[in-house]
Amino acid sequence: MSKRIAIVGGGYLGAELARSLEDTAEVTLIEQRSHFVHTSAMIRAVVTPELLDDALIPYDKLLSRGRVLQARATALDAEGVTLADGSRVAADYVVAATGSSNALPFKAKGDDIAWLRAQNAEAHARLVAAKTVAIVGAGAVGTELAGEIAHFMPDKTVYLISDQPALFPDQPAALGRALTVKLRHMGVKLVLGARAEDLPETTAPFEGTLTLSDGTRIEADLVFPVLGATASSELLTNLPGAEVTGQGRIKVDDWLRPSPQLPNLFAAGDVAATGDGMTVVATARQGPWLTKTLKALCAGRRVEDLPRYTPWRKAPILIPLGPRRGSSFLVLKTVGDLLTRQMKGKDLFIGKYQRAFGRR
Repeated sequence: MSKRIAIVGGGYLGAELARSLEDTAEVTLIEQRSHFVHTSAMIRAVVTPELLDDALIPYDKLLSRGRVLQARATALDAEGVTLADGSRVAADYVVAATGSSNALPFKAKGDDIAWLRAQNAEAHARLVAAKTVAIVGAGAVGTELAGEIAHFMPDKTVYLISDQPALFPDQPAALGRALTVKLRHMGVKLVLGARAEDLPETTAPFEGTLTLSDGTRIEADLVFPVLGATASSELLTNLPGAEVTGQGRIKVDDWLRPSPQLPNLFAAGDVAATGDGMTVVATARQGPWLTKTLKALCAGRRVEDLPRYTPWRKAPILIPLGPRRGSSFLVLKTVGDLLTRQMKGKDLFIGKYQRAFGRR
């Protein structure tokens, strides 16, 4: 009899995992949204909204043997998943890949894709009208957004504000230096080592005056707060023995299990404190490991006899600044415009995900 696997969350990791396992087990992907939200493209879609239709991809052609169930999960246990309407999805193995939330309009909240489209349209209209744009937070999203605006709308005055003394201080210094030079060449005003205080809004664009910790005041027609992701871990926090760590992530053991009492339950991606960052690159490592592990379990192996998960020692990171420029760290070295453009900046992996979801 075929084993049953329930995957909660159809983001980068959940969708990939469902596709890779549907020939091995009876797979049910539980996802509350009708469309996959390709976050990398959503950043550029604020500036060039014609990308939006390619960035929001329906799930209806993702699987050929498994099923995608549009529903909201409310509880996980040893025997499966409980849904909001009270029904159950029985499973021998459950994977929680519930992802994370971030600032609007880059990630959806809840299941309303039409609302996300409206948020994108509103943000774009406000961006077009703005003369001065401030971006608070210089992680990947904030830095990429600054580059996109500077490339496509060079008439705007763009501030990129970070409380860190340098860009990407946790990465090799060459990456931050290269991006700093390129952003300044593109006209972006970098404000480093100063914190924006008393923000009236932390998850959606707004208009107003920013007061920084060094006393600087910036009058902005539009402010994008992009202060980092928070794990969507509500389903996991009440599991027996579960521990919440930084950014709302859930601690997991060496086999990505969040609860000692539920050995058939796994957590991965942004929701799990694996030692990896909250990036798409992390799923590129966790997904194949989970696929091999679950296939072995379905074949009768014991999880403790299988290789443990090991996180990236230093994960790659790709930071395009629009479609032509950017810098990336590729495990051993920092590379510049050409490779960043070829790998990500040119089409933001849109073709890859359109094909994966059966649209091309």
